[in-house]
Amino acid sequence: MITLLGSPKRCCDGLTRREALRAGAISLGSGLGLNLPQALMAEQAGTLPGKAKSVIVLYLLGGAATQDMVDMKPDAPAEVRGEFRPVKTSVPGLDICEHLPRMNKWAHRLAVVRSMTHRGGCHNPLPSYTGWETIPPDLVTTSDTYPPSMGSVCEYLREGSRPLPDYVYLPNYLGWGQSIRRPGPYAGFLGKRFDPLHSECDPRNDPGAPAEKPWFPQVIRGEPKIPDATPGDGITVDRLDRRRTLLQQVEDGLRSQETSQAGDSYDRNRQRAFDMVSSPAARRAFDLSKEDPRRLDRYGRTLFGNSAAIALRLVQAGVRFVNVTWDVYWERLMLQHDGWDTHGRNFAILKEYNLPYFDLAFDALMGDLESTGLIDETLVVVMSEMGRTPKINGSSGRDHWTYCYSTILAGAGIRGGTVYGASDAQAAFVKDMPVRPADLCATIYRCLGIDPEMTVLDKTARPVAIAQGGSPIQAILA
Repeated sequence: MITLLGSPKRCCDGLTRREALRAGAISLGSGLGLNLPQALMAEQAGTLPGKAKSVIVLYLLGGAATQDMVDMKPDAPAEVRGEFRPVKTSVPGLDICEHLPRMNKWAHRLAVVRSMTHRGGCHNPLPSYTGWETIPPDLVTTSDTYPPSMGSVCEYLREGSRPLPDYVYLPNYLGWGQSIRRPGPYAGFLGKRFDPLHSECDPRNDPGAPAEKPWFPQVIRGEPKIPDATPGDGITVDRLDRRRTLLQQVEDGLRSQETSQAGDSYDRNRQRAFDMVSSPAARRAFDLSKEDPRRLDRYGRTLFGNSAAIALRLVQAGVRFVNVTWDVYWERLMLQHDGWDTHGRNFAILKEYNLPYFDLAFDALMGDLESTGLIDETLVVVMSEMGRTPKINGSSGRDHWTYCYSTILAGAGIRGGTVYGASDAQAAFVKDMPVRPADLCATIYRCLGIDPEMTVLDKTARPVAIAQGGSPIQAILA
């Protein structure tokens, strides 16, 4: 029998990881579904002191022009500085765009990292979600050879038994609106059973709104929904649960002599969907019909704002990692052509649409976190997969740029009122203290009390650090 020393940590089935390791060494094909490498991985899942119980990521797809938000250059040439005016905050050295007045009042809670940079290529979400900067063969599919996302690692380390998963992705899977599946937010070589639970949505414009066209967005309404949350006619939750039990018995009989990762993954994901449908906590979290209308007004009543409001509810219900993406829906629905990918009319789109609605949702989320006391145990991260060019193009837009951009963190584990790193005079390149996406991932892990140096095994049984070798940004940690 093989035994590793270490403190016992409970697995989701109630066994300690040391007990699971013994069982895995005795019988690699047992009903536990663990082989020896998986058991060894489980034993490594040590924890560190961490102030954040949960994370809410606000993901601005397309590459937000952060030099027009939190790293403004008013003394740069006109073709660089843009049209917006910076406004001073309570934090020396931290000026925020005039069109983010609500964010301004949270300056004392913010840590702004102005020196993000990576070599992972444009519109590649893998660096921001995993810390991995390799450019994949394409950006429209995912792969089980990629490293796991931060949320998937949280799901992998899940302890205890609860109806809600530890990783929920709102309002839809990344790329749904473009009829693709962008890589990044998934479990990769950890296995599909640790992928996020994605909500579903029905994006729409206001009735009577003019048809959208590129560079002229309209307000996107809608609410995230639990996937497959509407049973057929006459199917109650109790009946659905009985159907699940019967189906499980049949499938258990068919699988009694075989175990496979694919089968386990399917079963786990199906189980999570059933649990979400039948869970009162999940139904309450996703049901905005009984919400105070004034609260929904504060979030802006957009798809992004409603998703942020539900993210708060999910955190209150114990979900550890919630992602809210400002997505695009052009290929599927001819809605929201640009998102934050503002190649044309950058300043008009930001001023008239993106910044006001983002500002509303961010302010409402921070306000609710503070009023409920969750601000001391919830980390909020605002990020994109890249930034935008320092020079304004001929269409009054900014193009793709990965060499320098900003990320915002606030809440649990973060020393508020801080600015880390610096860009040069035109926000073109990092001037001081560069930060890689792996460093940002390591910082988030550290806030959660997860050792960023913890390793998991890839498809070749090679140990891979979950933060891809990144180091926490100590200067912004509380």
